[in-house]
Amino acid sequence: MNKKEILKKSLSVFYLVLVLLFLYLPIILVIVYSFSNNSNFTFSKGFTLDGYRAIFAPANRNDLFRALKNTFVLAIIASVVSTILGSIAAIGINQLKPKTKMVVDGVNQMPVINSETVMAVSFMLFFAAFKFPQGWTRLILGHITFCTPYVILSVLPRLASMDNQIYEAALDLGASPIKALFKVVLPYILPGIISGFAMAFTISIDDFIITQFNKGSSGIDTLSTYLYSSLKGQDGMKPYWFPVSSIIIMLVITVVLIVNARKVIVESKKKKAKAVELKR
Repeated sequence: MNKKEILKKSLSVFYLVLVLLFLYLPIILVIVYSFSNNSNFTFSKGFTLDGYRAIFAPANRNDLFRALKNTFVLAIIASVVSTILGSIAAIGINQLKPKTKMVVDGVNQMPVINSETVMAVSFMLFFAAFKFPQGWTRLILGHITFCTPYVILSVLPRLASMDNQIYEAALDLGASPIKALFKVVLPYILPGIISGFAMAFTISIDDFIITQFNKGSSGIDTLSTYLYSSLKGQDGMKPYWFPVSSIIIMLVITVVLIVNARKVIVESKKKKAKAVELKR
């Protein structure tokens, strides 16, 4: 190995380490500081569980758990509805003529490319102009509208890779269009639907701008808006926010590990099944 190859390899390793540090160091720091007893990034009492205990303190518990409940209720409703609407829309878009499909696909991508602040202001003006009730109605409609294009983008590639002759064969064998849709098309595009749901759920939980602009005076807070309100207060960021963030991070990591483990198990079973067939 000459000097040029060594330098190239060293730079590649350095770049990889740098990227990983930028990605994961903030997450690690949040988890580490969750064991601090204050929000000033110091350990005056050493490592402690005071922050975790503060989550369940009567002074914090009600508002924090209400914000947590609102976050998940909003995310579940928005992700389920946007997944249904997005999947139906993707199937419809896939059946369009190429030129029309290209135009509709471009229009669908506009909310994704556009600034979220612009989308939030647009929703706010639209809801105000048509006098939509403040609170849950505006938040749910805003989140559904914002999440649906991401579901469409997740499902369309699966539909594009599907052989239409399979669907036509099901029709030729006597299946109705609805039955062929549920028996042939939906099972094939299911991975795209699941990915779209996961993306919509994540986007909804993570959202701050649309929620902040459209909650009005309803008093509905999600975790992000509740954290913002807390930061604006006199006390600043409270110590229990680090433990709350750490718990959410660990939940996400657990879900990712479970999903990946399931994929590995499924692939392993498929390989074993193929090996058994080859032996026969």
